Amino acid sequence: MSEQAAAVKSGSGLSVKDLTTTGMMIAIILLMSFTPLGYLRTAGLEVSLITIPVAIGAMIIGPKAGLLLGTVFGLTSFYQCFGMSPFGAALLGINPFLTFLVCVPTRALVGWFTGMIFKGLEKMDRSKTVCFFIGGLIAALLNTILFMAALILFFWNTDYIQSINASIGNLSVFAFVLTFVGVNGLLEMPATCIVSGVVSKTLKKVSYKKIRSN
Repeated sequence: MSEQAAAVKSGSGLSVKDLTTTGMMIAIILLMSFTPLGYLRTAGLEVSLITIPVAIGAMIIGPKAGLLLGTVFGLTSFYQCFGMSPFGAALLGINPFLTFLVCVPTRALVGWFTGMIFKGLEKMDRSKTVCFFIGGLIAALLNTILFMAALILFFWNTDYIQSINASIGNLSVFAFVLTFVGVNGLLEMPATCIVSGVVSKTLKKVSYKKIRSN
């Protein structure tokens, strides 16, 4: 059976296999969102590991799946603002609509851009291995950059963010961003790079072998 025959297309343009995999990634995102698996909260910091299934889906399926998974991640992140996340709850109390913009579109773009960038990386990577780890790292970087960009754009001049900034020395915007994401980045980026890289490469390899054997 050819690859084209194996990938029966649905109305969305994704194969049934891809839709099944996307559904599994959504289930993992939901599980991580509402258990301690998805967020590491300590000393006021919130490190999200939900970027991992978003990156995996974006790399093994493509940008459309990445966009959908990122949107689900964003919606669960916004839900966290209703009492589950102290930081998110504070933003929600200031402006619910802008909080939605910080949480949802940014994460949707993480999935989309990761899928698009990975397509280019995969074409250039002769080993067909390194691209998966770079893709995972890019997903974590995008999550940090887009979230912080939206946070600064919409909430920098609020009393809440300025009180946080005052407590760490009234830093410039650039220094504040570096301080705020420093610990988060040190934990989130290596985890997303390694886990999503290993899992994505393995799933891609297994999927390819199944297609060849049919």
